[in-house]
Amino acid sequence: MFERPDGGERAILVSMTLTRFAEQASLDEFVELAHSAGVITATKVTGTRNAPDPHSFVGRGKLEEIEALLQEHQAEVVLFNHALSPAQERNLERALQCRVLDRTGVILDIFAQRARSFEGKLQVELAQLKHLSTRLVRGWTHLERQKGGIGLRGPGETQLETDRRLLAGRIVRLVLA
Repeated sequence: MFERPDGGERAILVSMTLTRFAEQASLDEFVELAHSAGVITATKVTGTRNAPDPHSFVGRGKLEEIEALLQEHQAEVVLFNHALSPAQERNLERALQCRVLDRTGVILDIFAQRARSFEGKLQVELAQLKHLSTRLVRGWTHLERQKGGIGLRGPGETQLETDRRLLAGRIVRLVLA
């Protein structure tokens, strides 16, 4: 499902300490996960917040720092040691102009690389599709609604519904296989 370049991608790893939450994912463990996924760690960004920013998880200042580091290290991807909401992931990708993956995405990528049996590959594809299905919302904003009113749907809404239906159909076929 994911296309991988032949060489390792350069990545910036982001790990925030959230003071309101007792359980924290280990940065050392995340570095090893990133290494297992085949990325080259360009640099690590750490920080402390009381709670995640609803828009970008890290806040405006840290986002600008990550943006500068992307340019400086010529990194292609930013990996977060946290679960990002679909909106946060989209906002980060829009702001940073690169691919952004959360911890779940990194783990799914590792499983996709290492699945060997047919059943294993199907299970990984099913997990990836379920993860992707939550990230389809407003993926077709370039096809905004052209007309308003009851019964008149724009091409963007129709495309999103088509994507959801195709994705749901594939999930059903994998579950029944």
